[in-house]
Amino acid sequence: MEKVFFIMIALGLPLSVAGSFLHWSPVLMFIIYCLTIIALASYMGRATESLAIVVGPRIGGLLNATFGNAVELIISIFALKAGLISVVLASLTGSVIGNLLLVGGLSFFIGGLKFKRQKFDIHDASHNAGLLIFAIIVAFVVPEVFSRHMTEDKTMTLSVSISLVMIVLYLAALFFKLVTHRGVYNTEDATQQEDETPEWGKKRSIFVLLLATLAVAFVSEQLVHTFGYVGAKFGWSELFIGIIIVAIVGNAAEHASAILMAYKNKMNVAVEIAIGSTLQIAMFVAPVLVLISLFLPTQMPLVFTWPELVAMIVAVLITIMITIDGDTNWFEGATLLASYIIIGIGFYLI
Repeated sequence: MEKVFFIMIALGLPLSVAGSFLHWSPVLMFIIYCLTIIALASYMGRATESLAIVVGPRIGGLLNATFGNAVELIISIFALKAGLISVVLASLTGSVIGNLLLVGGLSFFIGGLKFKRQKFDIHDASHNAGLLIFAIIVAFVVPEVFSRHMTEDKTMTLSVSISLVMIVLYLAALFFKLVTHRGVYNTEDATQQEDETPEWGKKRSIFVLLLATLAVAFVSEQLVHTFGYVGAKFGWSELFIGIIIVAIVGNAAEHASAILMAYKNKMNVAVEIAIGSTLQIAMFVAPVLVLISLFLPTQMPLVFTWPELVAMIVAVLITIMITIDGDTNWFEGATLLASYIIIGIGFYLI
């Protein structure tokens, strides 16, 4: 599989450059861009897996989520510049439900096929549950409810205010986990990693991450320009493109890494990637995009549609119910996957 991804990058990057200058078919270029980003994401996943072994499961999971979300952030910034606000909001929605239901579901399902029961830190599970409720049910619902009684300027002011609060709380959550309470809750994954040797050293891993991120930035900018044509060609709405296509492509690194970690029974890392990435999207990436939009021609309020909000709330509630006991199996993974499929069908038919 490594050779396949290498060939995809070796061919995909030159073809992406050539196709953008020679104006090849947007559908063909859409496919090339998506495959290239997925291949680049696989290298980002391998690099972050190596770093996870060196620095431990919590920081490793955080790094994986951060660099995985870097792809999402880059695509969203270019979409914002193009004025595709609905695509950006839909991609944020897709990242939330994709990380919780698709990534989490596949991790629990595939890991559960190999191991009867898989355990992870119950303290992290309860901590994450509280943050998920705050980020999705409180911070995302409030702007939609109050915006109905506000002007556009006041709605934007509310969005900016909420974004600043969310960023501060997210940084406080990192400080809590990595500084004041680091090591307070011991994890089994930490002992599992002591006998492991990382595939790449720290310097090489960081170099690969930076190089892959730069390449993803270029390809992502070109990918955004194909959305309109591809949507019209296949009858896909901007909502479906954002929630399903952009979210899956943008989070490919996390998908691969979380599933691999679950297969190796490193559930603390797998859960940190799936849920930690969701929290980072909701509490950092989304607020940052709101702030960035202040400097662009079109501003983006933190106001989602009701179908988007309901989908995210459902994803949060079912994830909390399944993970709160710190124990999972393949059937619970199948339940999350079934939820994702049902929601995906709904957005496709809108």
